[in-house]
Amino acid sequence: MPAVTIRNLSEEAHRALKVRAARHGRSTEAEMRAILEGAVRPAQRVRLGTALSRLSRKAGLTNADFEGLDQVRDIKPAEPLSFE
Repeated sequence: MPAVTIRNLSEEAHRALKVRAARHGRSTEAEMRAILEGAVRPAQRVRLGTALSRLSRKAGLTNADFEGLDQVRDIKPAEPLSFE
């Protein structure tokens, strides 16, 4: 698992972090992990699979539509492009 070092954190920020961690009943390190996870992976983020599923339902597509595509698609591998 990756490790991160935070340099030049002000004393005030470190103290506030320790207080916040104590309020949440966890270590300062665990609090920093929670803050970072929440910042980069918000709970309300749009997930690609969910968005595509919602879009296909809105367009009225069914599993039968996708099965039909599988039956007619070309399964031969594509030829690589030649730039010569």
